[in-house]
Amino acid sequence: MSTEEQFDRVFKALANPVRRAICDAIRPRPLTTKQLCTEFPTLDRTTVMMHLRVLEEAGLVVPVRKGRERFNHLDAMPIHDIHERWIGPHAAQAVQGLARLKRDLEAVEDKEKQSTD
Repeated sequence: MSTEEQFDRVFKALANPVRRAICDAIRPRPLTTKQLCTEFPTLDRTTVMMHLRVLEEAGLVVPVRKGRERFNHLDAMPIHDIHERWIGPHAAQAVQGLARLKRDLEAVEDKEKQSTD
């Protein structure tokens, strides 16, 4: 699968508010599918499983079977990859701009001090 296809799957998975809520629920700790069903009482088990499947295909959820239970772990690497591609470069530019602004303002302050001395 290409990088672009992987990004498409991640964006599709995160476009749904229920799937984002599932990611939020398993962020602090892995939950079993049964525990997730309890977290979302308005959804039936089949619907929860469908959402988990989409998240798994996007690489956001890693299921680990322990006996009869399936623990769902969040894998934040796909989100990190999106950050690195689209947000990181812009954030770096913003920090560079702020550093330039700080230097320019300090230079103006220094000139003002010199003119008053």
